[in-house]
Amino acid sequence: MRSDNVDKTAWFLALEASGIKELAETSAASSLRKIRNKFLLYLRDAGQSRDLSAIVAIEKAIVRGDLERYANSTSMISSLKNALLELEAIRNLLKIVDDKRLYAHVDRAYSLPKNREKDLPKDEAYNAFKSHYARLNNLDKSRLNDEEKEIVDARKGNIRNAGKLYAQRQALTLGVELE
Repeated sequence: MRSDNVDKTAWFLALEASGIKELAETSAASSLRKIRNKFLLYLRDAGQSRDLSAIVAIEKAIVRGDLERYANSTSMISSLKNALLELEAIRNLLKIVDDKRLYAHVDRAYSLPKNREKDLPKDEAYNAFKSHYARLNNLDKSRLNDEEKEIVDARKGNIRNAGKLYAQRQALTLGVELE
């Protein structure tokens, strides 16, 4: 019985691989690849722009689109809704991170050593960047094709860079020297 299950599984996987190959050779798949390649270039350009607000807005639009079009389980819906809340928290903190007077309140609220890294507060934006990067890392482990994985990699790079840009703005506002 066990051997039969393994044989059946191999048969289904071979059928699936064949179907995927056939689909990849269609004109619709070719058009989709071209669109994804243009999107990948757009994401890379956005990441290199160093425009933190734009990077966050683009990621939020992607997550909103994923929620509307692809969310098909309660855990995925929950994760994407949390991502939107976290990206909104980043957006809100971007409004005050450059204001020494306003951001001083955030700095004091995160004064304990466990709430700081490199003498900067681990505020909601810090935690949201970390959380969203982990979410993208998990997405990268799923069954995606090469184009989709490249897009996820670009998004991960953008979020990682956005976190660094945010830390630079925190440091500038608080007068902290980063290494």
